[in-house]
Amino acid sequence: KDIDECATGTHNCRADQVCVNLRGSFSCQCPPGYQKRGDQCVDIDECTLPPYCHHRCVNTPGSYYCQCNAGFQLASNNHTCVDINECDANNPCAQQCYNILGSFICQCNPGFELSSDRINCEDTDECRTSSYICQYQCVNEPGKFSCVCPEGYQVVGGRTCQDINECETTNECREDEICWNYHGGFRCYPKNPCQEPYVLTSENRCVCPVSNAICRELPYSVVYKYMSIRSDRTVPSDIFQIQATTIYPNTINTFRIKSGNENGEFYLRQTSAVSAMLVLVKSLSGPREHIVDLEMLTVNSLNYRTSSVLRLTIIVGPYAF
Repeated sequence: KDIDECATGTHNCRADQVCVNLRGSFSCQCPPGYQKRGDQCVDIDECTLPPYCHHRCVNTPGSYYCQCNAGFQLASNNHTCVDINECDANNPCAQQCYNILGSFICQCNPGFELSSDRINCEDTDECRTSSYICQYQCVNEPGKFSCVCPEGYQVVGGRTCQDINECETTNECREDEICWNYHGGFRCYPKNPCQEPYVLTSENRCVCPVSNAICRELPYSVVYKYMSIRSDRTVPSDIFQIQATTIYPNTINTFRIKSGNENGEFYLRQTSAVSAMLVLVKSLSGPREHIVDLEMLTVNSLNYRTSSVLRLTIIVGPYAF
């Protein structure tokens, strides 16, 4: 009967070896993952033998295991590495996450930009990027911006300012007044602007009756006109044309600025025998009001003189728009 030396302990195998009983004898073998070298068992470096690991192999005494690079994890076969979808796992991004092989990329919603950590999003201050983004004033908001306009204007197209015609919307003038809209506001003027001894003959036209002795030294008529211009208008600029309403034969008409041009902001250029153009020669800043009297002096061949005045009220808006 065979004696099992491995069971009886009568073998002489080393402690790091495995005793295998044979019929009539025994054999000393190395455990799995080791190989005999002389009488000793030395570890087999499985990392130098197939099957190889997909990414990294780590040898251990008697065995080995596979490791994956960052962004990957071991598949069920313990050899292959598969990509980890970080966006599905824990979505590390503050706003938008895009998975890529072995990693991920964060992106931000419109109006935001990635911070230095490449994960969080910071609001983009669009108002700082350009001073021309809004016509008047830019207001930064989380993820966006908005344009605002000063009083008397409304935002058009999201960025530009348009004058509000208060005469069509609110019109707070009295019944005996006319409403005149200008850039950025409105003003009320009397429907009858005539002052003694002048009398109203038609809308905005006052006439001094020849029957009144005082009228001989005064202009025959005064016509009231209103206009508005933007602040800081480019100069020189033609802004208003004055023209004779009645043309008499054998007469000569001359035009001049009678008053309201003490600082030399205007120049009157005669354009024909019966008309002249008021030219702005100095830039005006508003809000302010200029009253300019433009006079047309008429002389006939018998040296008869008469004059008429156009009293032009120029309202300069507070802004250049």
